Amino acid sequence: MTHAPKLTILDDGDAVASEAARTIAAVIAATPGAVLGLATGRTPLAVYARLREDVAAGKLSFEGVRSFNLDEYLGLPPEHPASYHSYMRREFFDHVDLCAGDWHLPDGMADDPAAAGGRYEVAIRKAGGIDLQLLGIGENGHIGFNEPGAPFDSRTRKVALAASTIAANASEFPDGQTPPSHALTMGIATILEARRIVLLATGPKKAKALGAMLSGPVDPAVPASALRLHPAVTILCDEEAASCLHDGIAAVR
Repeated sequence: MTHAPKLTILDDGDAVASEAARTIAAVIAATPGAVLGLATGRTPLAVYARLREDVAAGKLSFEGVRSFNLDEYLGLPPEHPASYHSYMRREFFDHVDLCAGDWHLPDGMADDPAAAGGRYEVAIRKAGGIDLQLLGIGENGHIGFNEPGAPFDSRTRKVALAASTIAANASEFPDGQTPPSHALTMGIATILEARRIVLLATGPKKAKALGAMLSGPVDPAVPASALRLHPAVTILCDEEAASCLHDGIAAVR
């Protein structure tokens, strides 16, 4: 059975970030010991900035909250500036009152990625599952590092990154360094087990992927289309990202 995600179209990326931060804060307020699924990339940066500001102003606390990130590059040590461990510490963890033992990322340096993926799944289950999963969407429709063709029943595992994904992420790496070709990522089935999902899409480069997600078939060729199988998905996007949506898609503006 498919569901229509709640689609909210906002003026710009700043408005998207503010609404996402408000949504996360509301979940924390309503759910003691909330478990968050967190994302990386350029789109969530402004969300983390707003959450940091709220913590600094005494409006929000992450005490007791636990988090699980979607993915990490394989073979990239945590201290590498382009690792998602470094990203999360730099942009979020080191600036809020989330205890070091309460945030988790996949082990990109694991000797056995399959075993590491299994351990990550167990850790999520032991935490009680994810209350709110934050997502971005790739230009090719990927969620996490689940590239086109990823099975909808997939779990945390080693994946090969598409050439377009590697190219899109190259700017995050020091000059002369190429992103790794593989990553460890939550699977689509893992993502769909979150009780609530919020997907962010900003800018014109995300417009075709968002249009395919909402207007095309639910198909592994567009991994984000799997979110239409979930009953509680909210999409927050700006006008540019919404530019390829047809008029028949209901939206709040």
